[in-house]
Amino acid sequence: MLDTLTGFAVVGLAIAVGYIIGRIDLLGPHARHVLGRLTFFVLSPFLLFVVLAQADTRVLFSSLLPVSAIAALAVIAVHAVVARLLWRRGVGETVIGALSAGQVNSNNIGIPLSLYLLGSAAYPAPVILMQLLVFTPVSLAILDTVTSGRTSMWRTFVRTARNPIIVGSVLGTLVSVLGIDLPPLVIEPTTLIANACVPVLLISYGISLVGQRVLGTAGHRRDVLLASTLKLLAMPVVAWVVAQFAFGLPAREVLIVVVLAALPTAQNVFNYSQRYDIGESISRDTVFITTIGCIPVLLTATLLLG
Repeated sequence: MLDTLTGFAVVGLAIAVGYIIGRIDLLGPHARHVLGRLTFFVLSPFLLFVVLAQADTRVLFSSLLPVSAIAALAVIAVHAVVARLLWRRGVGETVIGALSAGQVNSNNIGIPLSLYLLGSAAYPAPVILMQLLVFTPVSLAILDTVTSGRTSMWRTFVRTARNPIIVGSVLGTLVSVLGIDLPPLVIEPTTLIANACVPVLLISYGISLVGQRVLGTAGHRRDVLLASTLKLLAMPVVAWVVAQFAFGLPAREVLIVVVLAALPTAQNVFNYSQRYDIGESISRDTVFITTIGCIPVLLTATLLLG
């Protein structure tokens, strides 16, 4: 339990530092925007390249991948149907809300917590692969189309293929799959830049909390509550049912997929909403609620299944 709380303490400190920076206006009025662009266009691609390039292909394409995919797609579909068909949300807000419900923080929190709870930092790799090579291209293509107003398939493909996050993820996966051993001259400077991603992203998120109240944005409270409930409760339960009864996984692998499903909403979703100026209050509040709320969920899962 102490190791788990240590992982959250690391994340919490970085967010608190960002909040203080924003509170005293240390970096000026454009800090959040600048840090958001720095994370999206530079730091995240380097981090994702390093993580995927160093991942074991046996873990990348293990049985953890389909179980995690089914759990994520189930809650994403539920939120999308409710938001779009019942609440008549726009396409952009529907995408951000659905991602808030089903895309987990497999990098910033998933890697350290996997190490603390499960004994290895490699287990989130299949989830990272799924989210970055499937969810992210589709989501960013939709958001690009919504914000640019252009629906040309070729233009959408080109914009998606040029997205730095996609480029970093694809290159990292190719390095892992092809078994390329990167020399220190390449991997060390790349890792140096990658290591800046998590703290900068968390500080940027902390700055965004200044002057905001959780569930304080009228009109989006139910979006946040639905996404948070699906993320914290429904997704781990779906993962457990699928892993235990559909795939018949060993007890340890069942625990792994449940822990991965119980991780909080990915801060990348907040980064996307910030980048495209769509649904920022939905992603910000859901990240906050699920980051706090996942602590008892994770502890309960490890006690029951571990």
